Amino acid sequence: MPNRFTITLLLIAFIGFTNLSCQTNSPLSNYNEYCATCHGDDMNGGNSASLIDGVWAYGSDVESINKNIKDGIELDGMPAFGDVLSQKEINELTQMFIKGEQPQFLQNLSPSEKVETFDYDVSIVEITDDLEEPWGIAFLDASTILVTEKPGPVRIIENGKLREKPIAGTPDVFYHGQGGMLDVSVDPEFAQNQWIYLAYSHEINGKGMTKIIRGKIDNYNWINEELLFEAPSEFYVDTRHHFGSRIVFDSKGHLYFSIGDRGKRNHAQDLTKPNGKVHRIFKDGKIPNDNPFLNVENAIPSIYSYGNRNPQGLAVDPETDLLWATEHGQKGGDELNIIRSGNNYGWDVITYGVNYDGTESTEKRKMPGMEVPILFWRPSIAVCGLDFYYGNLFDKWNGHLLVGALKFEEVRILDIEDERVIHQEILIKDKGRVRDVAVSPDGSIYVVLNSPDKIIRLTPDN
Repeated sequence: MPNRFTITLLLIAFIGFTNLSCQTNSPLSNYNEYCATCHGDDMNGGNSASLIDGVWAYGSDVESINKNIKDGIELDGMPAFGDVLSQKEINELTQMFIKGEQPQFLQNLSPSEKVETFDYDVSIVEITDDLEEPWGIAFLDASTILVTEKPGPVRIIENGKLREKPIAGTPDVFYHGQGGMLDVSVDPEFAQNQWIYLAYSHEINGKGMTKIIRGKIDNYNWINEELLFEAPSEFYVDTRHHFGSRIVFDSKGHLYFSIGDRGKRNHAQDLTKPNGKVHRIFKDGKIPNDNPFLNVENAIPSIYSYGNRNPQGLAVDPETDLLWATEHGQKGGDELNIIRSGNNYGWDVITYGVNYDGTESTEKRKMPGMEVPILFWRPSIAVCGLDFYYGNLFDKWNGHLLVGALKFEEVRILDIEDERVIHQEILIKDKGRVRDVAVSPDGSIYVVLNSPDKIIRLTPDN
């Protein structure tokens, strides 16, 4: 029969084992592991909303936040973490969120207004901070700029000043989750035809899908609207994420636009569905007769490529006329691709990412008939906004590719040679989530930021 001393030792060992087996990670560690990919390293937002702005779409009380972390929010593409986090860990995360403030070390960050790169010292000037969720930017000329705000308005900046009132008469948008007024693009022949193009999330009976229109602006009014692409109503879905979308043009008069998979990942491989694709039409909405799936039964005729998860960066290199795209992965697996006619880019059969809860999405990285990316980022930097630099101010960067990142709050500049990335450098960091990046006709670089919502301009520091 064991004596009292032996029993005490056994009890101590049992308690120690129990505490070890029930050990949990810190709230900040769990945030970095499971939440930062979407909500940003500083909680100001990434692919998904800020957690410190006081706006809670699905309830701000402890019980609601706990439930959302545990069970997920399917409509907005938030996964459930109940299988990878204990109830104690979920409670601790909720308490961290509900305080509505960043950890102290993040509050102390103070980005400078000048940055050094390998080739240039760069000066940063704030153009405006009087915006609500700016998303896309386009130039009518070097002094006249259009900016979309996700809730719906299209704003105009003239001679460096934001006009107080938005453009009147633009369409209502499906402003939920990642949906809203998305991209704006100006016709390459704008001086002759005055056409302006918009991509936005459109609603039918509470469901949404990306829609493309064009129109003109007369005395700050949206007029002469024409429909270029609208999916049949049966393809609208009730999720609130992965709408894409960018609009770009090539030299042959084609218009390209992207639609994300809308959270229906298997749709990306289905040619009868519009989502998870890059589309090609003419500027008036007509379908080119050499589109790759025009004669495939039941295929959406505008599809140009498929297997695309959520491309939020499109750019045509004016030197080569090649279409490049940046595409959101999951937790890792952001991609840079050259989009070619009829190609399958693999989602959701192959990927370099994993599910947001850390589980394997697929073990496959390559498959016959599926394209692998020119470059991928792991961990995910949350790519968004893309443009080729051609201009006189940064002439050493001509032909380089500017890539924006939401989660990592960066603009990267990529040196491209023979369709390969031979070098990449961080141009700016920690100014805010980079939603769009674009080159002005005067050669300066404009960056659209979220959290804080503002537009900044980059020029060489002379």
